[in-house]
Amino acid sequence: MAINKAMKIALKALSYPDLDIKKNYKIHRQINTAMHPYLKPRYKIWDHTITGIDHEIPVRIFMPSKASFDKADRVLIFFHGGGWVIGNIDSYSNVCYNMANQTGAVVVSVDYRLAPEHRFPLGLEDCYTVTREVFLNSTLFGVSMDDITIIGDSAGGNLAAAVSLMARDKGEFNISRQILFYPSTHNDHSDETGFPSISKFGKDYLLTSKRIRDYMDLYISSENDLSNPYLAPLIAKDLSNQPKTLIITAEYDPLRDEAEAYGRKLKEFNNTVYIYRMKDALHGFISLPKHFVHVKGSYEIISKFLNNEL
Repeated sequence: MAINKAMKIALKALSYPDLDIKKNYKIHRQINTAMHPYLKPRYKIWDHTITGIDHEIPVRIFMPSKASFDKADRVLIFFHGGGWVIGNIDSYSNVCYNMANQTGAVVVSVDYRLAPEHRFPLGLEDCYTVTREVFLNSTLFGVSMDDITIIGDSAGGNLAAAVSLMARDKGEFNISRQILFYPSTHNDHSDETGFPSISKFGKDYLLTSKRIRDYMDLYISSENDLSNPYLAPLIAKDLSNQPKTLIITAEYDPLRDEAEAYGRKLKEFNNTVYIYRMKDALHGFISLPKHFVHVKGSYEIISKFLNNEL
C-alpha cells in the first residue's frame, strides 16, 4: 500500500521530536524490547553460548516448526539491527522464528555486544567469532559450508557485510552467501553525503538521519574508525571475492541509496549481486508481522536466492 497523505502526517509525528539517543539509549533499549515481546512457548529453540576471546557470546537457535536439529537443510546466521546500540535476541525472536519457518532453515541469532558500552569493533568481533564457529563446525547441523548464509538487517546488515570482508581477509573460511536488509554501508549520513535518500527521507520516515549519526557516534571508538571498511564497507578499496549477495532495500529509507550503491560496487568487483527495492516500504519492515506484503515478498525473494532460482 502506498504512503498516502494521512500516513505521511502520522509518520512525521512519530519521527519528531527525535529523542536524544545519546542520552537516552538505555530507555530506547527498554522500549524496543517492550515493543517486541518474546513469547518463548511458541518457539522451537535452543539457547547456547559460544566462547569469545574473553567472554561468552549468547546465541539463540531457531528450528523450523516441521524440522529437527538433525534434519536441517541450511543454516542462516542472523545479526540483528538497532544501530549497534539497541536490540537483542529477545526483541528479534519473532523475526527469527518467522525466518526459520519461511525459509526452512535453522536460524542462529547472535546476541553481540552493544555500544556504547562495547564500541567498534567489539560487536563485529562477536559476530565474526560466532560465524567462524558455525562454519568450522558445520557438521553440528549436518550441512556443508555452502549451505550456510549470513544475514542481517540495518546495523546487522552492516555487520554481515563486514564479517564477509573480514572472513576474506583472515582466510579462515569461505562464506558463499550473504543477505543484507537495508544495510548501513557508509560513514557519512549528513545531507551533503551525496545520497538523495538521506535528504529525501531523513526526517519524516521513522528512521531519521540524525538518529543514524547519533548511533554511529555511539558505535565508533574514535574518528579514525570512520575510515575503516569494516565500519563502512562502501569505502573499501577492494571488494573482490565476496559472497553471492542479496540486498533488499526499502523505498522510503534514508539508508536506501548507500545500500544499493554497495551492491553496485560489489558488482564492479565481479561478485554476483541481486538488488531489490521494496516499493512503499519503510526502514525496519522485516520486523513487521509475517502477513505484511513486504515481509511476504522478501521471503519469496530469499527463498529463490537460497535455491539459486534468481
